[in-house]
Amino acid sequence: MIRDALAQLLNLQPDVEVVASVVDGLAALETVRVHRPDVLLTDVEMPGMTGLELAEAVRDQELGCRVLVLTTFARAGYLRRALDAGVDGYVLKAAPVAELVQALRTVRDGGRVVAPELALLVWEAPVALTERERDVLRLAEQGLPNRELAAQLHLAEGTVRNYLSDAISKLGARNRAEAAAAAREQCLL
Repeated sequence: MIRDALAQLLNLQPDVEVVASVVDGLAALETVRVHRPDVLLTDVEMPGMTGLELAEAVRDQELGCRVLVLTTFARAGYLRRALDAGVDGYVLKAAPVAELVQALRTVRDGGRVVAPELALLVWEAPVALTERERDVLRLAEQGLPNRELAAQLHLAEGTVRNYLSDAISKLGARNRAEAAAAAREQCLL
């Protein structure tokens, strides 16, 4: 209902046309392939494929579509991950519709948009994990030993130890479990 209402609101704009509205990330990716929209408006959390995974797929498959995230997640970790995934804009659902429409126009025209309150959070938040550090921590959360982490990620055990050590240090944690929990808490995973 909310998705449909948002589509109707956006369609009221003279320079905005909603070409599709879908229920999950996998359907969104297929819809982008078929319709080739100028801008994909997505949330962070969706069934099938997250909005961040969707943004990465759009970027990696060179679909020529700009990505604007509209979400409730006002966390520096999500914004950082979104920027790493190649999004062009990140705005909050609490913003007025006029701000969303302006963000769509800015992104469509080649600009970038970040909710100002989030830009300040990222500026103040010193932790930035690399994608590999995040991969290692996700598996470490499951309690896997370094040998299995290395096998699953196709890395040497020493490389896994280095990634874990770097992540533990960046997060100010005492061990891998604490680092994984801290990363999850900060929305870095």
